[in-house]
Amino acid sequence: MSYEIGFYEKNRYFKHPETEIFIEFPSGPLAIGNELVTDIIKIETDTGILNILSPTECFKDRLAAYYFWNDRQSLDQAILVSTKNDVDMNEIRRWSIKEDEVIKFNIFRKRLKLIINAV
Repeated sequence: MSYEIGFYEKNRYFKHPETEIFIEFPSGPLAIGNELVTDIIKIETDTGILNILSPTECFKDRLAAYYFWNDRQSLDQAILVSTKNDVDMNEIRRWSIKEDEVIKFNIFRKRLKLIINAV
């Protein structure tokens, strides 16, 4: 099924032929790891309100893919989010400990430090 603005649905994602970016509308309640998402940003647009993950929650989502599925690309995405946005690293540390992923959290911190020092 195609929609008025050109998006089509494929496997629960909405895609557009003019971009590689896709949109997901996950079923609720929204959680990352074992915690419910609580930090949602509301953006008002001409067509309504758009609810999106805060940078910290987005960061957790990318780290979760690395933590739970060893997805290295998601680790790189988490690093990009953390270098381009204000991310609450104390919250990330707390969440990582709760998810029992301290080793991979420390791997992330070392990679981030290398990137920051290289700039």
